[in-house]
Amino acid sequence: MPNVARFPAEWEPQSAVLIAWPNADTDWADRLGEVEETYIALVAAITRFQPAVIIVADEDVEAYARARLSSARIDMDGVRFVEAPYDDTWLRDSGPISLREGPGFRLLDFRFTGWGGKFDASQDDLLVERLHEAGTFLNSARQSIDFALEGGAIETDGAGTLLSTWQCLHERHPEVSREELTAKLAGWLQQDRVLWLDHGYLEGDDTDAHIDTLARFAGSDAIVFQGCDDPTDSHYAELQAMANELAALTTRDGLPYRLFPLPWPQPVIDEGRRLAASYANFLIVNGAVLMPAYGDPADASAQAVLAEAFPDRQIVPVPCRPLIWQNGSLHCITMQLPKGLVA
Repeated sequence: MPNVARFPAEWEPQSAVLIAWPNADTDWADRLGEVEETYIALVAAITRFQPAVIIVADEDVEAYARARLSSARIDMDGVRFVEAPYDDTWLRDSGPISLREGPGFRLLDFRFTGWGGKFDASQDDLLVERLHEAGTFLNSARQSIDFALEGGAIETDGAGTLLSTWQCLHERHPEVSREELTAKLAGWLQQDRVLWLDHGYLEGDDTDAHIDTLARFAGSDAIVFQGCDDPTDSHYAELQAMANELAALTTRDGLPYRLFPLPWPQPVIDEGRRLAASYANFLIVNGAVLMPAYGDPADASAQAVLAEAFPDRQIVPVPCRPLIWQNGSLHCITMQLPKGLVA
């Protein structure tokens, strides 16, 4: 009997979290000191629960990162470095999408186009192939797929239901119908239900409305989503429409999802540009949820909502305000690796 592949949910057991260290050759160059502090806090949070695998551009970057992390008193036994070239550090979109297949894994390597050609991504598009060839992953086969898809654009409950936004996939593939896209995603990702959202966006987001900034599964019967309760805010109508869409969705059993709206942070303006601060961009690890914190009064309320949605996990805030300068947050810079995929 052939092995049936399965796309695991983020809350299933993990072996590590994959990140790439920011350096002067990435888009972080102008604010490297600030963003390094976020990465140090992130690695400190990850290694409380599981290992971190850190991609570095070269030996010098590794030596520097090792020194910064060691000086922050992080347990370096939980840190592993892998050397590979990269354009930037958005591993959610350039890293592997891992399916469990029998006793091993199938790594889906979709094309990464820099979010529809907005940025150069020639090195990032080769990242999964290079890491796989270097032996980073155990017991795995890489499947190259000539189709643009980012990990931040898809969300699964691990039981065959996929959640995505039509805006993002249609922007990448305007010639493909919704029915065709549904069939393609269901086939590659081994899903039997694809739920589409037609509403929801964040100003300052250059991903064309990635689902991981808007709405996330919290088990097979619950969805956590970014709310907006300020009628004067430019996001209000769209996020209210998204909330109504989510309320109309049903689980596999035909029941409404349990919904957990996240609070709306105050606008963050940088050099006249509004930045996309979303609490939905959290990362689930073994025993915890790492929550993006923005130094906003709503941080505490967001933590309380996540504690209610994930009652069996610690909620650990990670300071992420420097990340939104480059239009992403905590989930965007990470990729979880299922248990057994790395040593």
